[in-house]
Amino acid sequence: MIGRLSKFYIILPFLFLCLFQATAQDFKRQYRQAKDLFEEANYSAAMEAFKALTVYDQANPYPEYASYYYALSAEKLGYASVAKDMLLQIKKLYPTWDQLNEVNYWLCKIYFEQGQYFQGLLIASQITDPAFQSGINNLKRVYLAKIDDIETLKMILEEYPSEKEAARALVKLLGKQPIHLQETELINSLLIKFDLPREQLITIEVPKPILKETYRVALIMPFLAASLDPSPVKKRNQFVLDLYDGMKLAADTLSKMGIRLELLAYDNERNNNVTKKIVGYEELKTADLIVGPLFQEVSEPIQEFALANQISLSVNPISNNSDLIGKSPFAFLFQPSHETIGIRSAEWVARNVNRKTCMVYYGEGVKDSVMAFNFIKRALELGVNIVYAEEVRGETSVSILTTLASATEYDEWKNPTQFKLKKDSIGSIFVASDNELIYSKVINSVETRRDSIIVVGQESWLQETSVDYSKFERTHVTLSSPNYRSMTSQAYADFRRKYLQKHGTLPVEYASIGYEFVMTLGQILAKYGANFTQTMPPETFTPGTLSLGYQWQENRDNGKVPFITFNLGKLVVTD
Repeated sequence: MIGRLSKFYIILPFLFLCLFQATAQDFKRQYRQAKDLFEEANYSAAMEAFKALTVYDQANPYPEYASYYYALSAEKLGYASVAKDMLLQIKKLYPTWDQLNEVNYWLCKIYFEQGQYFQGLLIASQITDPAFQSGINNLKRVYLAKIDDIETLKMILEEYPSEKEAARALVKLLGKQPIHLQETELINSLLIKFDLPREQLITIEVPKPILKETYRVALIMPFLAASLDPSPVKKRNQFVLDLYDGMKLAADTLSKMGIRLELLAYDNERNNNVTKKIVGYEELKTADLIVGPLFQEVSEPIQEFALANQISLSVNPISNNSDLIGKSPFAFLFQPSHETIGIRSAEWVARNVNRKTCMVYYGEGVKDSVMAFNFIKRALELGVNIVYAEEVRGETSVSILTTLASATEYDEWKNPTQFKLKKDSIGSIFVASDNELIYSKVINSVETRRDSIIVVGQESWLQETSVDYSKFERTHVTLSSPNYRSMTSQAYADFRRKYLQKHGTLPVEYASIGYEFVMTLGQILAKYGANFTQTMPPETFTPGTLSLGYQWQENRDNGKVPFITFNLGKLVVTD
């Protein structure tokens, strides 16, 4: 009996071994049959055959391969979601499988086909085998080129800044846009960074300048002619009349230089109905440049007309409000926008203030917050540390004194020697406001401190202020001054003389701006034509007559922002 049991226990493992070998042979045969079906492109039958082999069994050496080919068969049949689910299951169940590069390749392709570009690029980044890079790059080139949304491609480049095929697709898409809609600076930077072929990607033709012997400039402004009287009393729209006087004098000056401008004046009375009537005039379609109507509430008819007729438009030569130009490719600002002033102020601080710590105060108006936000963003990019930022309202303005001028130590004569905010702990204060309540408190606080803080503010502070100019100099106040002009220059002396001869009085601020505006635009029209908003390359600089000049930017405003300060009682440019 014992002998029989011994034989049984010897035979049993042998039987199991034979059974295991037979089962393994059966799995091998099934796998070979399924693979043959796949290679014969009989994908539906192949899916069925591989499905049975995807289940784990100790004797089955093929679950990873069967799952992989099951997914490929599904993909060939157009069942992308089924294929994707199976490929993701392979990654989860077999994370160390040596064929994961192939799995990721097909996952990447499926994600791209489904428009899930970010997920596809994430999967592509997980493929480590250099042998796959050519295929992956081809996938990227084919599918990213299908994206027709500029913002999507920009977002991809933000997430994957080294993604060459995304850059290629973006340049090609931008290169199809009319020149006035192109982001030329971005295109050029991408072409250089990724060594891309310009001639193959930029397909739009650059328009040629439309040059004329005489350019017609339509001035649509609230002259309020019906209410004017010949008395010397200051009129309620005096600034408009001063602008116009300066513009006419500039047109006379340009004509002697061989640049002829025909100024056409229209009184819109700051009335929307009157403005709509003006845009109905057939002659307005012959204008090469429209100026006005100065005020945003009556600007819509003019903006629509200029866009429909592709006429360059400066809504208001004295405004910094970028909302005035909107998305129209023909509208522009003569002044720097609030955004640009904030950016240039940050660049000035980064360039000229040694201590890279800064505080920011701004008013409750939209323009103040826009200026402050752009200052902070650019300052941080340039390595300036913004240690404190506050929106100041009338009832909270005392907080400026509390923060800056609260003394903690005094000398024997009761003069403060130390403060809650330690002396020389910050390098600068940027004040994004023309509210005297705000900037006067900042200046007074800095004067009390007697440390090295530099206050950066706005040129409007010099107009009708109660702050003595000597205090500006003592507290190292520096002002962004787009309209700065040297009163001692020969050009300004000539302007004053001609204005005095013509009007019997010296020019005021708005007359100077009107003169400079037409002098600058006359030169631009003569060089870049009536369609200058389309032909003038970004960063083009036009030297000023009274000012330091006009720098055309992609966002269609003036990028030239001088900074001035008092030195020995005189205003001087700091750079």
